[in-house]
Amino acid sequence: MTCLHVENLGKAFRTYKSEWQRVARWFGIPVKPREEQWVLRNVNFRVQGGEAVGIVGQNGAGKSTLLKLVTGTLRPTEGHVQVQGRIAAILELGMGFNPELTGRQNAWHAAGLMGFQREQIEHIMPHMEEFAEIGDYFDQPVRTYSSGMQMRVAFAVVTAYRPEILIIDEALAVGDAYFQHKSFNRIRQFQKEGTTLLIVSHDRGAIQGLCDRAILLDRGSVLKDGDPQEVMDHYNALIAERDNSTVRITPLENGKNQVCSGTGEVRVASIALFNEKDQPLELVNVGASVRLQVEVAVHRDLPSLVLGYVIKDRLGQDIYGTNTWYTQQPVRDVTAGQRIRYHIHFPVNLGPGSYSVSTALVSTENHLVDNYEWKDLALVFNVVNLDKTVFVGSNWMEPRITVETS
Repeated sequence: MTCLHVENLGKAFRTYKSEWQRVARWFGIPVKPREEQWVLRNVNFRVQGGEAVGIVGQNGAGKSTLLKLVTGTLRPTEGHVQVQGRIAAILELGMGFNPELTGRQNAWHAAGLMGFQREQIEHIMPHMEEFAEIGDYFDQPVRTYSSGMQMRVAFAVVTAYRPEILIIDEALAVGDAYFQHKSFNRIRQFQKEGTTLLIVSHDRGAIQGLCDRAILLDRGSVLKDGDPQEVMDHYNALIAERDNSTVRITPLENGKNQVCSGTGEVRVASIALFNEKDQPLELVNVGASVRLQVEVAVHRDLPSLVLGYVIKDRLGQDIYGTNTWYTQQPVRDVTAGQRIRYHIHFPVNLGPGSYSVSTALVSTENHLVDNYEWKDLALVFNVVNLDKTVFVGSNWMEPRITVETS
């Protein structure tokens, strides 16, 4: 069942020569604004009940405006939003808390504005206080709170009762590690019980770990809607794009889409994984020592070349990555026509599963200065457990266990 339907949604912020013109516009009288800036235009998507959708995009792409339109705190200029079910949302830190009131008093007001009756609030208040874990500060003015404490109270209020739709706009980013884990556990529990999740985050791990799908906004429009890993790869390529560089998408035989970006002065010519006998590998035993060989072709004279790589799991979450800038091995003064081969030796201390390698060819420590080539899914390999003790997880860290009885 569709719980959220966004159709031809657009939002423009307008300024008028006078307030009378603005009022006239409310009554349908055609008045030309002095200035008009469209933040969103022609946005269309549907969200099914129980689905988790991430909203990503660069600053100014329209993410927060979209969520405000969905929750009704802003009115659309064109199009419409249809919502089925109760929405709970944290769109900004503190949820508009009054700094002179205590956390408890603000929790009362916020819960009341969300539509809860007095009996419901009295029943749930001890649980909100317990979940927030701010101690005596719960009865002190909010102006004495840190940003993390405000977020704790806000999240406790919004999630006191399971909503049909939960919307979060980067609020959890200000919390400490412990409370982030606690919050994500509650979100996952809500998901299991059927709550629809709409979350804005720049955290790739959060999007790919929580979401079934992701939507990439760029300059107020939907640029891509689909698999979280592919959307995040496209998003990262978009960030890396500079000058005449382009984002290229190539369908692979396994059904995935490879995202590649860069100016092209240097490109990966070949990449392969080998065992200790220099035999090529596609299946790797847990704990085996391997060699990743990356050969690059130089098409233009460059003062500096750095190779970076990252190993990702099947969800696209980073397992390990580094580059030759950090290992103090940049290649200086490369020339057109040159071939450079990198040999990377490491033990595959990974859990069974499918993994991929992404490569980056840059000039310094990251791709923000010069992005010659960024290639996701440059290599895919599988890890199997042939001779190790059975374990779960994405990391092999064989323990030594002693047992004492008395």
